[in-house]
Amino acid sequence: MPLRPDTVEMLARARADLRMGVPVVLFNGGRAALVLAAETLSPERLAQVQALEGVPVLAITARRAETLKTAAYDGDLARIVLPDDATLAWVHGVADPADDLKMPMKGPFLAMRDGAADLSRAALQLVKSARLLPAALLLDVPATFATDNNLTPIDLTKTADALTATSPLSEVISARLPLSVSEAGRLHIFRPEDGGEEHYAVEIGQPDRAKPVLTRLHSACFTGDLLGSLKCDCGPQLRAALAMMGDEGHGVLLYLNQEGRGIGLANKMRAYSLQDQGFDTVEANHRLGFEDDERDFLIGANILKQMGFSQVRLLTNNPKKVEMMQGAGLTVTERVPLKVGHTAHNAGYLKTKADKSGHLL
Repeated sequence: MPLRPDTVEMLARARADLRMGVPVVLFNGGRAALVLAAETLSPERLAQVQALEGVPVLAITARRAETLKTAAYDGDLARIVLPDDATLAWVHGVADPADDLKMPMKGPFLAMRDGAADLSRAALQLVKSARLLPAALLLDVPATFATDNNLTPIDLTKTADALTATSPLSEVISARLPLSVSEAGRLHIFRPEDGGEEHYAVEIGQPDRAKPVLTRLHSACFTGDLLGSLKCDCGPQLRAALAMMGDEGHGVLLYLNQEGRGIGLANKMRAYSLQDQGFDTVEANHRLGFEDDERDFLIGANILKQMGFSQVRLLTNNPKKVEMMQGAGLTVTERVPLKVGHTAHNAGYLKTKADKSGHLL
């Protein structure tokens, strides 16, 4: 049927369902699993899952398993068998580290050793891409379960690559945008094919496409860029980068909607709450079940290529960002330091970036 959603569109539908607390069904070959995001799970749906035949499991990442002192027998994840008397509070307690210090002994947990973990792995990828806590409730179900219950079916044999790939981007529009740093500004809007958030490129002047362009890959920071948060140096870096481009008369600032190093604003605030409990940035991310940095810098590289650039002078304190750009096929002719925004409030944050993430501060 020509109007039938393709695999990318089905994944977008599944993300929306999970964000609303609606189950989806993942299947691979002859196996199928009902999947619900732990964060949006309701008491009613938990009871419905527990009433079905089979053994529900809660899939969590190895990072979260390490915090909970449970074995990740599948390497990158753990599948915890749901106790018969498990409540919604139990599920949320395993998925969310908010009360870890109040209740440090959450186990003992029974982690599965046997059986394939591919459906659990895909479920975690799906909930993470939906900007939810990386924890998912799964239950093996018949292959017809999605059709019988009008749920979104996701066939991993068709969608596995799309689930992990960087979505292609298309430029929607660009228009002249006079800025305080330069009246010769232009804003480009890029939209991914997977229905995800749009990304922006601010072009200052008319940079020569044949020469290295002064470039900043800036990840969106609502708290720092807009509210003037003192917990990070993002806002000052944004404004300083634009000012440098204005002084030079040309440059490109990519504003990528990858808040909180790619975990989303809600999870970033969860990390901030954990920092108030005494954990640093990296430790907080790990306790939530995320890696140090979940961003996809291929997005920025692809935008630059579409705009006709192949060489950049990269405004960054992060050598890994240079490596990623070069790995994506761009030539980084120079790393331009951007050391601004140091305050008493973000001294620990910046020290962690230097000590654990290799930033040159």
